[in-house]
Amino acid sequence: MRAYLNKPMAELAAQLRAGLGRLRKGYVDAAEALLEVVDPSGEYPYEFIVYKLTGFRPKRSRAISVAMEGKSLRADLMRLMLDLCDSFDLRAESCSGKVYDVASLARLMRVSTKTIQRWRRMGLPARRLVFADGERRLAFLESSLRRFALNRHRRILRSAHFSHMTDAERQDVIRRARRMARFTRCSLNDIAKQLAADTGRAVETIRYTIRKHDVANPDRAVCPYLSAPLDEQAKSAVYQCFLRGVPAPALAQRYRRTRGSIYRVINEMRAKHLVERPIAYVHNPQFDLPNADETILSEAAAGADEPFNPKGELASLAKKPDDLPPYLASLYGVPLLGPRRERDLFRRYNYLKCLADRLRRRISVKSVRTPQLKRIEKLLLQANLAKNEIVRANLRLVVSIAKKHMGGPQGLFELISDGNVSLLKAVEKFDYARGNRFSTYASWAIMRNFARSVPKEKHQLDRFVTGQDEALNIAAAMRSYDPDEVNLPELRESIESLLAQLSPRERTILTDHYGLDQAQPARTLDQLGQHLGLSKERIRQIEIQALKKLRRIVKSEAASA
Repeated sequence: MRAYLNKPMAELAAQLRAGLGRLRKGYVDAAEALLEVVDPSGEYPYEFIVYKLTGFRPKRSRAISVAMEGKSLRADLMRLMLDLCDSFDLRAESCSGKVYDVASLARLMRVSTKTIQRWRRMGLPARRLVFADGERRLAFLESSLRRFALNRHRRILRSAHFSHMTDAERQDVIRRARRMARFTRCSLNDIAKQLAADTGRAVETIRYTIRKHDVANPDRAVCPYLSAPLDEQAKSAVYQCFLRGVPAPALAQRYRRTRGSIYRVINEMRAKHLVERPIAYVHNPQFDLPNADETILSEAAAGADEPFNPKGELASLAKKPDDLPPYLASLYGVPLLGPRRERDLFRRYNYLKCLADRLRRRISVKSVRTPQLKRIEKLLLQANLAKNEIVRANLRLVVSIAKKHMGGPQGLFELISDGNVSLLKAVEKFDYARGNRFSTYASWAIMRNFARSVPKEKHQLDRFVTGQDEALNIAAAMRSYDPDEVNLPELRESIESLLAQLSPRERTILTDHYGLDQAQPARTLDQLGQHLGLSKERIRQIEIQALKKLRRIVKSEAASA
């Protein structure tokens, strides 16, 4: 069922459907009568609508005292007529005057059923009645048709004029269209427009005539390129061109298609990408509540009214470090998020993605609805805005942690770039419902990444340095010596004294793996395992135990000193 455009009309429709059955037919007639007086460019208060439909003047309430636009009100009134008819058995013979269903009205007016649907979109009121055969069908009153045709006489005649085309006229249209397609290579749209101007027919009439001929005569088609659909490669090319800013009319001209077919291809590709796109979010039971939209997405729930916190304000205005480039220093001008603002942003971010994922699962690539695609894309855009606010407020956290990990093979900007990736991943996985602050969670995520990536980069360089340089690095890692102050002989003597306290196997593994013996290059864990007759995993375990033992020795010596 199509939703109402005005929320008060949806509430009023529910009340009228629940009313007495004998009154509902009067509500349907009143809705059609009101439809005739509503101007699409005007505005109408809720109290006026209720009075016109029920004859009852409601008490004025600020909650419902809103003005509705005439265009949306007309659409809601036509929806209301159908909803009321569906709520009880309204028989066709109970209506005054003649009643037509879609098929009989099309025969009477000598038009197609598609034209009848187009008239409905133009404002022809319809009801859903039970006919003599017991079937409930869409129906139109003769009086409704007369009022509709009063100001649209020329348009209705033009729609019916298609049936009056003679065979000679159709053949002439096909002949001229084939000549234009052969010598000018125009699109079907351009051909239809030119012939419509020359013959005085409607563009839809010319286009339909050509299409009908091509379907019936594929070997002599005027536009044979329209009979075969575009393949997936061509569809992808059309979509990529559209994303780069090429307008649909230009694409229609390039591929010799109608603009409508180009838009259908674009929407199909949009739907396909949305269906294939993973939308991950952290679910919360609040997302399933009936009033979730109002609770989570309203302005009051955005956390903007968080009370002033002097400590938090001072923290957000922390002094900028003097040793940072201007770009990085500017990050400290972005205020930190308070606890409530942070929680509400994460809740909003995940709920918006939850809504987008629910709508995405309903997409049918074969029957794409543009409003549905726009709704999903809008939800994802709003989610990205919330995510960007979270990320901007925490970029300084990445800088402060990256500064503490300097001194290795990676520079500051490389560390910050690596940390930003960890920050983005942390935003995706953070569960605000656990009550923790995001800065704590993100800090651990960034430091864990540095703990993995920095040693990895270091190990890649270790394979190309000498044993002396490796000795400096190991001693510095143990935090026992400063490589800038201790000379190499003293350092190597100290390392050898430490290694002497290990077992022979532990000493061999550390010495060979880190290349501490200048007589031979460093060995990998696999090579050590083959040499000692152990597995690679067992070599790793012994190495970890040996390093832990060395750290305990260094720590105890530092304490005694």
